[in-house]
Amino acid sequence: MSTPYPFSALVGQSDLRLALLINAVSPAVGGVLVRGEKGTAKSTAVRALSALLPDVDVVPGCRFGCDPADPDLKCPDGPHDPSIDGVTRPAHMVELPVGASEDRLVGALDIERALAEGVKAFEPGLLADAHRGVLYVDEVNLLHDHLVDLLLDAAAMGASYVEREGVSVRHAARFLLVGTMNPEEGELRPQLLDRFGLTVEVAASRETDERVEVVRRRLAYDADPAGFAARWAADEQALRTRIAAARRLLPRVDLGDGALRQIAATCAAFEVDGMRADIVMARTATALAAWADRTVVLAEDVRQAALLALPHRRRRNPFDAPGLDEDKLDETLEQARGGDGGPDDPEPEGPDPDGPGPDGPGGGRPPQDAPGDGQDGGPDAASGSGEHGGPQEGAGGPGGGPAEQPPAAPADPYRTRPLAVPGLGEGAAGRRSRARTAHGRTTGARRPVGPLTRLHLAATVQAAAPYQRERGRTGPGLVVRRDDLRQAVREGREGNLVLFVVDASGSMAARQRMSAVKGAVLSLLLDAYQRRDKVGLVTFRGSGADLALPPTSSVDAGAARLAVLPTGGRTPLAAGLLRAHEVLRVERLRDPSRRPLLVLVTDGRATGGVEPVATAARAARLLAASQVASVVVDCESGPVRLGLAGSLAQELGAVAVTLEELRADTVTALVKDVRRAA
Repeated sequence: MSTPYPFSALVGQSDLRLALLINAVSPAVGGVLVRGEKGTAKSTAVRALSALLPDVDVVPGCRFGCDPADPDLKCPDGPHDPSIDGVTRPAHMVELPVGASEDRLVGALDIERALAEGVKAFEPGLLADAHRGVLYVDEVNLLHDHLVDLLLDAAAMGASYVEREGVSVRHAARFLLVGTMNPEEGELRPQLLDRFGLTVEVAASRETDERVEVVRRRLAYDADPAGFAARWAADEQALRTRIAAARRLLPRVDLGDGALRQIAATCAAFEVDGMRADIVMARTATALAAWADRTVVLAEDVRQAALLALPHRRRRNPFDAPGLDEDKLDETLEQARGGDGGPDDPEPEGPDPDGPGPDGPGGGRPPQDAPGDGQDGGPDAASGSGEHGGPQEGAGGPGGGPAEQPPAAPADPYRTRPLAVPGLGEGAAGRRSRARTAHGRTTGARRPVGPLTRLHLAATVQAAAPYQRERGRTGPGLVVRRDDLRQAVREGREGNLVLFVVDASGSMAARQRMSAVKGAVLSLLLDAYQRRDKVGLVTFRGSGADLALPPTSSVDAGAARLAVLPTGGRTPLAAGLLRAHEVLRVERLRDPSRRPLLVLVTDGRATGGVEPVATAARAARLLAASQVASVVVDCESGPVRLGLAGSLAQELGAVAVTLEELRADTVTALVKDVRRAA
């Protein structure tokens, strides 16, 4: 978009605007992760910020954006002549697409030229282009883990390292890192969350006046982007001036011992792991003081820094709710101030920290919500499992007895035995099943298909060696041609689609029993999160089956659906299996490389529909014919067991395990059983 939406025209979203501005003042804060529902202007705000950053001076012709006043001594395009004047250009705004490769991110060495010609030719990646600017990663939670590791390491060290077969390139890579994500599509691992300096939760406003203002401004911008931007030019310039002034003031801000003790007490009170939170809070509080045109950090700066820097660091598993107890925060700050001589909080001087004028970044305009791309603002439709009104098994005739029971609370999750899909896949990177991947141990070599990325040196030498005499080589050395090059074949782990098919009928409705079943599924969901799987949830009860959770990377959404899952009615087992078959068929078309693992949680009974047992057996054989790896979790309990789940597992070609055998501390080796059954 040639004319970005003005940052000062954003409506509301004060936390988002403040977090972005603080990082613009002090990139050392470590970037910001923006979490929120779709249509809340996350991308719009980030693109708008890039237009506010001061222009940068660069060395002419340097592909790595070196500062002529302080050039990178190890720049691949250097050394630079200090007598050459720099040129001024805007700070770059670089977007990293979800499907980017490692070479696109960090750059690539031309291995063919390095071997054949002996030259070290390097093509810079997006990290080099983002140096001294903004690197924006939309849907960062969908990015491959190894790419997230690479860009976060570069952000932390301020440099990027590229190594290929002993040839190394290093260049500076200091940038403002901004990631956006929709939590419904999956979470980042806690280790990666911790690497973002700040986090902000955003949501569409529910106030009518603010929503009207959002639509009014967005329509005006779409009709005449240049004219709309011109009307906000004065506010934009005021923000640019204030950012530049805060940057100049930042080195003179005093972070006293009282503020430091408040920061340390807060991190300790909220049991935050490690020391990164303390450092980020200190940098954020200092930047907040500079943004407010002060040279002293106040308690209010420490409080605001905690609200931005701590919530995402308190999540230890995907089922923990993000956020911070503000009453506990205020109590901790007060105790640290009273007992240890915290900051005195003099009356703040200078402008309001939320904007360049008395009314914030809007310059006196009404409070607003941020414009979004297709902002609908509607609440996420709450959904649970199917609500069929069939009679509960054993509870009267048609229409007699309750159709369902209130949802049972899940038991505490536990570590489960590992389950894997047999064979060797080529799916998305993960931690469950064996697969050919870009990373992992080298298992062989092949001729490259497309650009060579991972050279297998021994295989290349072996391919070239027999032809040295006819190529004129008689002395030491080796003549290597393009046809000799061999690509390394690596084996690692992939993520799978784990589809849970849960029996919610009346035969499963005993409170203690259903609680144990939900605890088992919750444990498997946690395992799927740790192994980077997609998950889906099909439930069956009453007269049919429902897709309670379409396949997604958000396992906490699966946990939320599970918590409200009601039980009751007959057992349409065949309907559940057929619905699972249809879901897997559609997902195979959408994502053919991701292999599925079906986890059927049932006691094996079938009572719904015509000839329920025979129909269920036919549905099971249909799934077996499609070669879906399956596990049946047998939920039957009591001294007398019918073994129906075991019979069903035979029809599916699956392994049947009891709830007790699902725990990691049992003797049963489920991985071997699954492979043997397949």
